[in-house]
Amino acid sequence: MRKITVGIIGTGFIGPAHIEAIRRLGFVEVVAIAESNLASAEKKAHRLGIPKAYGDYRELLQDPDIEVVHNCTPNYLHFQINKEAILAGKHILSEKPLAISSVESAELVALAKSKGIVHGVNFNYRQFPILRQLASMIQRDDLGHIHLIHGSYLQDWLLYETDYNWRLAPEIGGASRAVADIGSHWCDTIQYVTGKKVVEVFADLATVIPIRKKPIHQVTTYAAQGGEAVDYEDEVIVTEDYASVLLRFDDGAKGVFSVSQVSAGRKNKLSFELNGSKRSAFWNQEEAEKLWIGHRDQANEVLLADPALFLQEARSTIHHPGGHNEGWPDTIKHMMLHFYSFLREGKDPLTEQANFATFEDGHRSMLITEAILDSYTKGQWVKVKMTMG
Repeated sequence: MRKITVGIIGTGFIGPAHIEAIRRLGFVEVVAIAESNLASAEKKAHRLGIPKAYGDYRELLQDPDIEVVHNCTPNYLHFQINKEAILAGKHILSEKPLAISSVESAELVALAKSKGIVHGVNFNYRQFPILRQLASMIQRDDLGHIHLIHGSYLQDWLLYETDYNWRLAPEIGGASRAVADIGSHWCDTIQYVTGKKVVEVFADLATVIPIRKKPIHQVTTYAAQGGEAVDYEDEVIVTEDYASVLLRFDDGAKGVFSVSQVSAGRKNKLSFELNGSKRSAFWNQEEAEKLWIGHRDQANEVLLADPALFLQEARSTIHHPGGHNEGWPDTIKHMMLHFYSFLREGKDPLTEQANFATFEDGHRSMLITEAILDSYTKGQWVKVKMTMG
């Protein structure tokens, strides 16, 4: 069987994760990467075992051997590269955020539709098998009417004033940081699981460390500071380390979530609880194989990820027997599997439902983030715009 050929633009933290996940599929092949210069691209290509290296992403987009492009660059480059990839006739899988503004993301949605391009955004947390199980339970009304939704996404990788990364700079990462970076994952996961849409927000944001020590030399995302001497310069921080957001959903349900990148001991804790009229459910990404189910009149339960215990409609999402836990890298692989299966089967992105996050989901995420920033500025409830481009 002919393999689908792929080019990766950007190989920082997330690019190699994409490559590793793609290679696990078997029917997709990464044939090229592009970096900011040729020397860097050739070095990365050699290390990752990829045959072609480009010092300019536009050269990669012009390569007739490449069918699909993965955009794994810093945020400020997402819109331009996504747009040029679509215009070059390449199918596109982008890291989030889809763009820096909803005006840009709306343009990408419209352009992808007009060109018939298969488009995806790497909201990978929705790909945990047990979340498909939970979504199926909700569709069957096992929890009853869900009236309360609450949770958080907590990290500690920016706890110290000497922690610095390009994501802190608004000209590179965008006007929002914690909300756009991890709050977007929380909101996408909740909307996927419940089938509800966030329609109104009331937000409080805080920059806990207003001045950071910026290393003179670039630091990779999540890179630990070593014992070596580092030269710093003071940098004023204007993006948020923390946010709490009240939510209203389209069916009247209420919610709240907090995000933080300065919570000591919390490495990557995305968690949420749903309170329904029949049952509650709680899930924590750091213990992804467990789903807590709460009852009023009987003992609470813990459901472990196991195809033998899953509802029929959720079994295809889990690929190992119970006790063989799937983790964060597996969600990337599941995302790739669904994206590339959609492409291989020749499905029409205009008419057929995708089982992965699309540019429409990326655009909705941008609208929510902008509403949160607007709410904080105004100190009031703000409705989420519903325009899809």
